[in-house]
Amino acid sequence: MLDTATAIFWLLAFSGAFALAGVLYARQHRDSLEDYIVARSSQSATATVLTLMASSLGAWILFAPPQAASWGGLAAVIGYAVGAMSPRLAMIPLGRRMRELLPAGHTLTEFVIIRYGRTMYGLTLLIMLFYMLIALTAEITAIAKLMTLLAPIPLWLTAAIVMGATLIYTSLGGLKASIFTDKIQMAIIVPMILILVVLGWRATGGIGPVVTGLQDNAPQLLDLTNTAGLKAGLTFFVAILLTGLFHQGNWQRVYAAHSTRAMRTGFFLGGLLTAPFIFLMGLFGLAFVGLNAGQDSSVALFSIILPSLPLWLGIALIPLGLSLVMSSADTVISAVSSLIAVDLRRLTPHASPSTLMKLSRRLIYLLAIPVLIAAAQGFSVLYLFLLADLFCAAAAFPVFYGLFNRQHNGRAAVISTVGGLLAGLTMFPAPGKPMDTLLEAFLLAALVPAAVCLLLRWLMPKRTTFDLTGMAAQIQKLDG
Repeated sequence: MLDTATAIFWLLAFSGAFALAGVLYARQHRDSLEDYIVARSSQSATATVLTLMASSLGAWILFAPPQAASWGGLAAVIGYAVGAMSPRLAMIPLGRRMRELLPAGHTLTEFVIIRYGRTMYGLTLLIMLFYMLIALTAEITAIAKLMTLLAPIPLWLTAAIVMGATLIYTSLGGLKASIFTDKIQMAIIVPMILILVVLGWRATGGIGPVVTGLQDNAPQLLDLTNTAGLKAGLTFFVAILLTGLFHQGNWQRVYAAHSTRAMRTGFFLGGLLTAPFIFLMGLFGLAFVGLNAGQDSSVALFSIILPSLPLWLGIALIPLGLSLVMSSADTVISAVSSLIAVDLRRLTPHASPSTLMKLSRRLIYLLAIPVLIAAAQGFSVLYLFLLADLFCAAAAFPVFYGLFNRQHNGRAAVISTVGGLLAGLTMFPAPGKPMDTLLEAFLLAALVPAAVCLLLRWLMPKRTTFDLTGMAAQIQKLDG
């Protein structure tokens, strides 16, 4: 489609432009460590909507929804879209409660260590870091593979350029720089995806040929009652819902909203407006099957649009891909930085804010090295992604039950989480095996902890009641 030199030029130009915008913003807004980490009460409802949409719409939407539709059909696409929306809606009551209990809080792990103790804190921290670093690896891998579809560019080169540019402005400006660039990137993402949808469906010849082809080749994909599709859709819904609750980027934005009302509006619309984009991308998977466009469904969208893609749109796919990736990647980088800073504050209470910020930046660059190496290899991280989803599913009830129940304690949280993990792993597919029992694994991981918590409450009725109202006094300001 493009020659290598041209593609590298535009890749450097667009990634450099995003990095420059973030750096200039960061230099004009040299804020405290608190602002660097959470940007507390600084964002309107509109800004919250835009940053949540930008962080939700990663490059994976160009690959995963079409692939899911190619084997799960309409039901899978709907499950995927609703699943992508669901964490935002679930975060509304959880975020409101967290702001009530810990108005000066910073991270989810901060709540966990105060509420449950070090063992559950350590388990939750590992789960969150594992999930977010895998998500970051998947995003950088996706943009590297996208560029290879446009031009013969080495995976490592794309990965290095994109990761480097994102690290520069995010490590310098923190959450505010991430939110600022999210707004710019959304101005590119929305019109470009709409253009892609219009031109893509023109390339298919319209709905008629696609439906006719599906009716002849795979009529089950159009059947909303198809068992395989329903199971796939429910699997996506459960996995994405519970995993999203452990993304620190969401919790940063809970505190960044300038009021509970702004947070509620931002998360509601941020979730609601994300779903249609997932659904529209998924439809290309149905077109891929209906038109018999190839064998590799992971690139279903590109198998349809690339043969008739004009040069200008091929170049325009670069800033679209970069916007999708960098808006998600900077969210992860900022989120991991916040975890590092808060935990370093706990370990080194006498360290100055400037020292904590320097250490946080250095450690995030260090953690980026294995991500960059993995992305440069082009490995599929799907299995690790699903495993991270399982861990999140097992920890969801034990962690968030304590927001509302005063008798729930750290011992019960740890036991029920481990019980959910063991139950889920019994049904979790082995590497290289069919994913037929994935839904059962997620359901067991999510439901067994709830059952264990209730059983422990019945077996040990005389428990110490935890003082939820006293948690706020245990939060230490990072600039204090």
